[in-house]
Amino acid sequence: MLSTFDIGIDLGTANTLVYSKNKGIAVNEPSVVAIDTVSKNIVAVGTEAKEMIGKTPEKIVAIRPLKDGVIADFDVTTEMLKQILKMASKKIGFAMRKPNVVVCIPSGSTSVERRAIQDAVRNAGAKKITLIEEPVAAAIGAGMPIDEPVANVVVDIGGGNTEVAIISFGGVVAYHSIKIGGDRLDDDIIQHVRKEYNVLIGERTAENVKMEIGFALIDHEEKFMDVRGRDLLTGLPKTIKLSSYEIRAAMKESLLHILEVIRATLEDSPAELSGDIVDRGVIITGGGALMNGMEAWLSSEIFVPVQLAPSPLESVAIGTGKALQYMSKIQVAVK
Repeated sequence: MLSTFDIGIDLGTANTLVYSKNKGIAVNEPSVVAIDTVSKNIVAVGTEAKEMIGKTPEKIVAIRPLKDGVIADFDVTTEMLKQILKMASKKIGFAMRKPNVVVCIPSGSTSVERRAIQDAVRNAGAKKITLIEEPVAAAIGAGMPIDEPVANVVVDIGGGNTEVAIISFGGVVAYHSIKIGGDRLDDDIIQHVRKEYNVLIGERTAENVKMEIGFALIDHEEKFMDVRGRDLLTGLPKTIKLSSYEIRAAMKESLLHILEVIRATLEDSPAELSGDIVDRGVIITGGGALMNGMEAWLSSEIFVPVQLAPSPLESVAIGTGKALQYMSKIQVAVK
């Protein structure tokens, strides 16, 4: 049966999610594509491709076509979207002929970046495309009353960037963004291990370290983790023991930059909305929000309550899917 579907796509640096009204999150795949460099064919997309990062023969490369929340490789992104929409139509159980798509974009993206996202989604087979700003989508997905004249503060810590926005009456009142997210924290860990131990570890290992023993800048009981990598002096495999204290120190600078952006946005808040923020607090979403101690650290630094969104990794995707019913109210926010 062919039908036109309304779906929401969260095209993220780390993961791409597809949301449909009937199925909820239909697809949640890493934004990674494995390509055969000789024939230029796509070998794998999503989880399968992510498994290949750093483990492929010379002629196959696993790449991430999105960087810092925007498209870095247009053709590969289009191909990835085609495959992901195919997966979605299998899951949803219908052959989707030209779906209507709501896709989210970083608030600070330029018109060129917006056009690139629109074209990529259209080339992947979409009929009508509506762009919605990421913080607005995250707020809708977190269940905030964005169409009311009250302050909703969203901090979206993604893979490529962190976006902070104050939303009121369907539009963005104040906004700041920084190109620091989960990927930068992984990189901080890689550089630290290289500098301190002369050992090279891969992206996936660094991500596991961050998830296991990565803490925000709070006091905690010290945890340890054994990590394997390549010794840069001998070239042989080596196992080292890392402490959660040193990982916290390695990520400290990037975390402070994120805090700075949150403070800058709160400083730009109109006086009338500041009262709301004290009462209602701040919602954090995105993968970075799941770091150990993130809520406690932020609320101690900005002196307002900080809450984790109900499903931080999926908030933006759920918001894009639900955005259709808000369209008349948030038309202002959609350029």
